Amino acid sequence: MTNSLRSQEQRTGLYLLLPAVIVLLLVFAYPIGRSIWLGFFAQNLGTELQPIFVGLDNYIRILGDAHFWQTFGITFRFTVISVLVELILGMAIALVLDRAFRGRDVVRTIALLPWALPTALIALGWTWIFNDQFGIANDILLRLGLIKDGINWLGEPFTATLALIVADVWKTTPFISILLLAGLQSIPVDLYEAYAIEGASPWQRFWQITLPLLMPQIVVAALFRFAQAFGIFDLVQVMTGGGPGGATEVVSLYIYANALRYLDFGYASALIIVTFLVLVLAIALCSLAISRTRNHSGEV
Repeated sequence: MTNSLRSQEQRTGLYLLLPAVIVLLLVFAYPIGRSIWLGFFAQNLGTELQPIFVGLDNYIRILGDAHFWQTFGITFRFTVISVLVELILGMAIALVLDRAFRGRDVVRTIALLPWALPTALIALGWTWIFNDQFGIANDILLRLGLIKDGINWLGEPFTATLALIVADVWKTTPFISILLLAGLQSIPVDLYEAYAIEGASPWQRFWQITLPLLMPQIVVAALFRFAQAFGIFDLVQVMTGGGPGGATEVVSLYIYANALRYLDFGYASALIIVTFLVLVLAIALCSLAISRTRNHSGEV
């Protein structure tokens, strides 16, 4: 009777999981599988765009595609800088929002607004802010006497990259701050009080209590944001379109151009799979390194 009841509960659990499994297959497994399949084909322009099987030619082509690896490097640099700045600012905001003060709930709600707004809309706003003639960024710097002439923010490679990083950091820092705030609220207050009695300074409490206990949330936030920032598209498309001179052309823009501008769906699919595999490998290596570091510190 017990075994029968247990098997019935297991079947019920499987039935309840079935809708979620179907959704995952449709949303994740099918697109990935479809992209892998299309990566083995090329468009035959002489026969009304009928695909022809080319095997691994698209993947071999990627190895010698200097333009792709250039966009990959641009994306990686943008991602690393953005995520590092977001983690630092997100930690600072979380520490402030964790303290008790009047109107804290209102401030927390306001802090989430950048994350809630559509990225394309935010990108339009930042495009106007960094406008070289009418933008508020140049106006503030001119009034403060920090510059003599307006900066062509989106017309130079360095300043265009900087503008994208500023816009992305402003948009996504609230997300990291909320994740870290949830972690901060799970740390027992007794630990801080006991450590304060022993004469520890606030800086020591942060490094020896807050940071170690908050590390799981930091790792999750960093990995999630790394994957998300690496696939950025709408912000770059609206603000710079990949310019000037391809200085801000990220991988997603290059894939978009191959698929919808050149109609090379097979090569675009191969680019997606290679980028996905490299990203997964990078995240796995980071997770492994973090796990080994934590295990080593635990043994010590």
